[in-house]
Amino acid sequence: MLIGHIGINSIWSLGESELKVMRHFPLFLDLRGKRVLVTGADECAVAKLRLILKTEAEITVFAEEAGEKVESWARAGLLRLEKRKLQASDLQDALIIYAAEDDPDADAITAGLAKSAGILFNIVDNLEDSDFITPAIVDRDPVTIAIGTEGTAPVLARKIKAEIEESLPNEVGLLARLADCFRPKAARLPEGRIRRKFWSRFFYDAGPRALRSGGSHAVEGVLNGLFDEAVQEEAETGRVYLVGAGPGDPDLLTRKALKLIHDADVVIHDRLVSPQILELARREAQLIQTGKQGFAASWKQEDINSLMIEHARQGAHIVRLKSGDPVVFARLDEEMDALDEAGIPFEIVPGITTASAAAASLNVSLTKRRRNSSLQIMTAQDVKGFAEQDWRGLAREGSVAAIYMGLKASHLLSGRLLMHGINPDTTVTIMEDVSRPTQKTICTTIAELPKAATDAGHDGPVIIMLGLEPREAAAQLSGNTGKFAEAGAN
Repeated sequence: MLIGHIGINSIWSLGESELKVMRHFPLFLDLRGKRVLVTGADECAVAKLRLILKTEAEITVFAEEAGEKVESWARAGLLRLEKRKLQASDLQDALIIYAAEDDPDADAITAGLAKSAGILFNIVDNLEDSDFITPAIVDRDPVTIAIGTEGTAPVLARKIKAEIEESLPNEVGLLARLADCFRPKAARLPEGRIRRKFWSRFFYDAGPRALRSGGSHAVEGVLNGLFDEAVQEEAETGRVYLVGAGPGDPDLLTRKALKLIHDADVVIHDRLVSPQILELARREAQLIQTGKQGFAASWKQEDINSLMIEHARQGAHIVRLKSGDPVVFARLDEEMDALDEAGIPFEIVPGITTASAAAASLNVSLTKRRRNSSLQIMTAQDVKGFAEQDWRGLAREGSVAAIYMGLKASHLLSGRLLMHGINPDTTVTIMEDVSRPTQKTICTTIAELPKAATDAGHDGPVIIMLGLEPREAAAQLSGNTGKFAEAGAN
């Protein structure tokens, strides 16, 4: 029985890799001393010129007629104004061109000249025919934040810009310039965690406080003080954090997990951790996938243990990132034993286990008065193969179980439970990619479980919920089994 589509299915039907494709890649161009050309001098052009004038570009405007604003900028020497049409000979050494005449035919002529000369061009308010777009900008010179929506939602870009403007203090730019002056001295600190900690202390706390209380001179004193403290620090001992990534939705990460992922030198993760969560790691961090997959080529647990120990002995802070909760079916004890034996300190950071997220997505509880007073969280396979369970207890009416790694064992699960007297019509819900935009759900029965599991096909992590069905199932059941339904997150 297939659960119907929920959410914006035309979007969620895309795979995670497809959702990550960017049409426009954000870059910051060095315009110092570079020629930037603009055709047009009315309101359309003025809006772009206000932005370009913030740079050190050599700006030339081509317009047969110009308003007072452009004329005044020309008189002040901020730009050069040519009261004529752009010609091919004008494009020599130009870096970029804005076609801003607000006339499709005239702008097309400018674009044609730019194409012939091999120069990137932007036709204002014409996304499809432009080589590049100009984002909304928050300016805290030298800190610049660019906001783009691929032309899909300019109003949203303005909203984000306003929120950042409100939350980002004006002093950020001054702090960045003061830090830049100190950077040659800071370069004497060892690369890695000690240097990052020095700058974190400055930007997150000491620098802003000093600037507010004593101005630029106070900031210089704070920088020197923090530098002296950093010089005295010894290289930190490597440490391993055994962190739960949750079922996949980045919003379900704990705040502690988020901080540790962002600060990690090395992230050693299993194959089920979602790409959106891995994106939270620093660009400089080393990401290593140590995937395990039932009945397929996988990393050996001993090799994963050795990898953690190797990096920790080099002084790295390591996040061993596990899908779900590391204390649930994640071979945590073996990793802790290996770290203990090697003398490597570690810390466990729990995450939301998939069973909890699955129940939340189905809008049901895992335990319910007069239905079940106990809950079994179990795995269908262990290191020896298919795992044996208390089948008689699971077959009792009202039993609820969250079964991890159960899809390939569906025939065994169904057969054992039917053998021990379970009602063949007992509800079973199969869920793939719980909490993610690509979540898929099948509601079936224990008798039909093997067929539903075989017909469904799957790529992502799957959990089987015995004795549970979606709260809205009665209204949504369609009698069609065999493929996962895309359900998003309810």
